Amino acid sequence: MRRLALILFLVFAALLFLRPVAAQDSPAPQPGRSSAGSSQEDFLKAADEVVKDMSAILSLPQLSPLKKSVRTREEIRAFVIRQMKEDKSEAERYAGKRTLEKLGLLPKGFELDAFLVELLTEQIAGLYDPKGHEFYIADWNSPEDQKMVMAHELTHALQDQHFQIEKWEEAAKPNDDAQLARDAVLEGSALAAMVDYLLKDTGKGVRQAPEINPELFIGDPTTSPVFAKAPQYIQDSLLFPYVAGLSFTQAFLRANSGWADLHKVFENPPVSTQQILHPELYLHPAKVRGVTLPDLKPIVPPQWKKLEENVLGEFGLREVLKQFLGKDRAVKLAAPWVGDRYATFEDTKAKNVLMVYRIRMASAEDAARLLGNYSEALELKYGGRHDLFRRPNYFSFATEEGGVFLRCLEEECAGLEGGDQEMFDKLTAAMGWPAGPKGVPASDRPIVKTEAVLIPASYSGLADQAAR
Repeated sequence: MRRLALILFLVFAALLFLRPVAAQDSPAPQPGRSSAGSSQEDFLKAADEVVKDMSAILSLPQLSPLKKSVRTREEIRAFVIRQMKEDKSEAERYAGKRTLEKLGLLPKGFELDAFLVELLTEQIAGLYDPKGHEFYIADWNSPEDQKMVMAHELTHALQDQHFQIEKWEEAAKPNDDAQLARDAVLEGSALAAMVDYLLKDTGKGVRQAPEINPELFIGDPTTSPVFAKAPQYIQDSLLFPYVAGLSFTQAFLRANSGWADLHKVFENPPVSTQQILHPELYLHPAKVRGVTLPDLKPIVPPQWKKLEENVLGEFGLREVLKQFLGKDRAVKLAAPWVGDRYATFEDTKAKNVLMVYRIRMASAEDAARLLGNYSEALELKYGGRHDLFRRPNYFSFATEEGGVFLRCLEEECAGLEGGDQEMFDKLTAAMGWPAGPKGVPASDRPIVKTEAVLIPASYSGLADQAAR
C-alpha cells in the first residue's frame, strides 16, 4: 500500500524553494473537470508530456501506451479498500496488527484497517496501479501540483514496463524487511526522479546535489490531520520508503553512471532496510548471515496458535527502541543489527499474545549494550511488573500477560514475552546455549510492584562467561 500513496507533506521547498504541497478537502468536481479547473483533455495531454520527460530522465523508453484517468476521492477510497484486501487476507492483517500491539508499536484495540483507509485517502495525490497498469490522478490537485505527482507516479509506470515492479517487490516475500527495502527503492527513486524533473531546466539533479538530509523533506504533519493522529510507527513506516529511499537513490546514482545504471538495483536488490539506511553496505556488501528460530513446536504449548513469523530488520528494531527510548538512542543501538527472526502466537481462549525472538548483533559488546537498553524498554512497555530479576547477561520479570525474558550470549540475544521460564529455557537450549540463570518463581515470594528502573544508555553489561 505504501507504493500507492504519494505523501503530500513531503515538502520540497526545503531543498528546491518550491511551494509546499498539502492535502486539502475541496468541493466535489464537475464531471469531466478537476476541482482545479483543468479538463480531462488537459490532464491527458500533460501526462503524455511528462511521461516523455521522465523517459528521457530515467533512460527508460516507453514500451507501450499507458492507461490514465482522473479519479474522485470516493473512487480512490474504493481502490484503497480493494487493494488492502488483495494485498493481505483478513487473517494476515489481524496477525500483523496483533504483532504490532505486542511490540508496543500500536495501542491495543487500535482499528488499524479503518485508520489506514482514512489516512491513505487523505494522503494520495496520485497513484500507479501495477495490476491494471493504469495511472490515476486525484481530481482535487491543482494543475501545478498535478505535474509533480505525474513525475513521481509515471516513474513507477516506466519502471513497471521494464522491471515488472509488483512481481519484483513480491519476490522478497515472506521477508517483510526485505520487501520494505525494495519498496524504498521504488519510492526513493521515484522521488529522486521527480526532483530531477523539477530541476530539468537547470542542468542539475539529485546526483550533483549536496548530500540530502531526508529530514528536510518532511513538512509539518499537523497540516495533514489524519496523519497527525497516526501512531509514530505508522508515520515512520509510511515515510521511510520516501526519505530513506531518496538518500539511498542519491548514493547509488553517485556511485554509478546515473539513471542509466538504475537497472542494476532491480537486478541486484537490497536485502534489508539496513542497506537502505546505510547505502555503503549495499554498495560494498558483507556476507549476509541469516538468523533462524529453532523448531518451536516442542517449546510452545499447543493452545498457542501461530500468528506469523518474520523479520524486524534494522528499521523495525529501531522503531521498537524509539518507541520507548527516543530516536537518538534507538538509531545508535539498532545500527549494529546483523539479523533477527521473530514469531508471534495467540492463546485461542485468553487472547493473550506470545512473542519469541532472536537478534544477532555485530559483536558481543553490541549485544550486551542492546540487552542493557532493551531491558529498560521492556520495563517501560509493561505495567504491573513484579519479580524483576537482573543479571549481567539476563533479565526477566512477571506480568499479568506472562513472563518476560531476555538473555544474551556472545553476539546474540534471545527473548520471550508472554510465556514462562520453562518455555524460555527450552528455547535457549534448542539454540544450543548452556543453561542460564533463573529468577525466583513468583509462588516463592509475595508480589512486589516495581517502578521502571532507568538504565543509562552507556550500560554495556558483562560477558556471559564472566556472569558464570
